[in-house]
Amino acid sequence: MSVASDQQILVDRVAELVEAAKRAGADAADAVVMRSRASSVSVRLGKVEGTESSESDDMSLRVFVGQRVASVSAAMNSDAAALAERAVAMAKVSPEDPYQTLADPHRLATEILDLDLVDPTEVSAERLTQDALAAEEAALAVEGVTNSSGASASAGAGGLVLATSHGFVGAYSATRFSRVVSVIAGSGTGMETDYDFSSRLHFADLEAPDKIGRTAGERAVKRLNSRRIKTGVYPVVYDPRMARGIAGSIAAAINGASVARKTSFLRDKMGQQIASAGITITDEPLRRRGPSSRPFDGEGVQGEKLVPVENGVLKSWMLSTSVARELGLETNGRGVRSASSVTASSTNFAIEPGDVSPEELIAGIKNGFYVTDLFGHGTNLITGDYSRGAAGFWIENGEIAYPVSEITIASNLRDMFMRMVPANDLDRNFGTAAPTLLIEGMTVAGE
Repeated sequence: MSVASDQQILVDRVAELVEAAKRAGADAADAVVMRSRASSVSVRLGKVEGTESSESDDMSLRVFVGQRVASVSAAMNSDAAALAERAVAMAKVSPEDPYQTLADPHRLATEILDLDLVDPTEVSAERLTQDALAAEEAALAVEGVTNSSGASASAGAGGLVLATSHGFVGAYSATRFSRVVSVIAGSGTGMETDYDFSSRLHFADLEAPDKIGRTAGERAVKRLNSRRIKTGVYPVVYDPRMARGIAGSIAAAINGASVARKTSFLRDKMGQQIASAGITITDEPLRRRGPSSRPFDGEGVQGEKLVPVENGVLKSWMLSTSVARELGLETNGRGVRSASSVTASSTNFAIEPGDVSPEELIAGIKNGFYVTDLFGHGTNLITGDYSRGAAGFWIENGEIAYPVSEITIASNLRDMFMRMVPANDLDRNFGTAAPTLLIEGMTVAGE
């Protein structure tokens, strides 16, 4: 989303709501507009199956009366005075919450940094259609591919406009473009499916449609004629697509909200070794062109780069203002807005790369499993127990040997983190990113 000509109107609108809340008796308030627009085209077997277009500006007001808080959502043309009076009346009869408050004024961003998050390129429906068709055509051209699950291309933008009674007023936008294709190889009970996609903030940075298509087709074909393997304890190598899920589990476990609720198995591990010494994790909200970058968080706080895990040692939680207060800490600018509420979340979260290539990791394995697909939701963040259905490839004598499927991999995240070795192939084009990961000693259940 470019800095739209009507953005100043939205800035004035949220500032008006905050002033109306103060006049209505609120001790403090903030107002936000969350903007989004998107268009997409989906195709299958050479024909357009659907086109979609959407646009919205969602506005909400949050007010504080003492330690009581209430939030209301409304249409853009709502009467500011009436909305504020309703919100204050709701707050006065709400239960007290000692943790909910605005961010401290000294933590608010004083400059809205340009992080190069906006690409003004206008992509027509015709171009989206061409890209989706080209990706599917390239996938279907791969020998062994027999059918298509479809392809799509999309362009969109989102943004946030925020004002607080502490004097903060700010706005930012970010664009997003994507292409995806999924195809089927083989036939009957031997069919296999796989996919590829590309998603970027800038249109010119997208992977070419034909490259995405070829990769999807080749991945599907490689999975044909899969076998079962004997149950045992083996080293497991996670493809980067699947390793991002491991990174997501770490992000969830060190989220301050989970720690405050006592739903994280790492809640009492601050300052302790939680992963192997080769594991360092970063979170960078101010990275230029980062997929989850933002000049300020959902409370107006400018976050800085964090290293929540350094050489395997847990150093910090992800904190919003309310979560930080509950834990006796200070926010680190990880508050994310969800309509009228704020919670803690990561930004550009990454398991940093190691020193060896994926090929070198695999070369040292006599018998092991290379994971390219996972199924089910078998991750328990309270206990750390981990069990997932999986498919991928068997490793023999340091090389990928043949496809395997219908197996389960299991362990506990505590053990997995301590046995984790990262490769050097990190791709930072994802909000949660990880390189290829080797984890020793997992139970692989097959026949």
